[in-house]
Amino acid sequence: MKEGIHPKYHEVEARCACGATWKTRSTKPELHLEICANCHPFFTGRQKLLDTEGRVERFTKKFGAQTSESRKKAAKAKKDTAAAAR
Repeated sequence: MKEGIHPKYHEVEARCACGATWKTRSTKPELHLEICANCHPFFTGRQKLLDTEGRVERFTKKFGAQTSESRKKAAKAKKDTAAAAR
């Protein structure tokens, strides 16, 4: 290893937002995490759905609750009205 090119390697206590802490080593002097294995939905089996800023509602308002059948019916009706107008 060359001298002076490698970062310092600290022993730190990692802290999650859920309150879990554990000791590890890192090049950063502190580790603050938002999610860990103790609170992640994949590991806990609990699903938390966060709809920040109403994104789902905005999407359904913009595009509507469309299904493939309703799109096909709308396309056919548009085609029929275009043919009748000729």
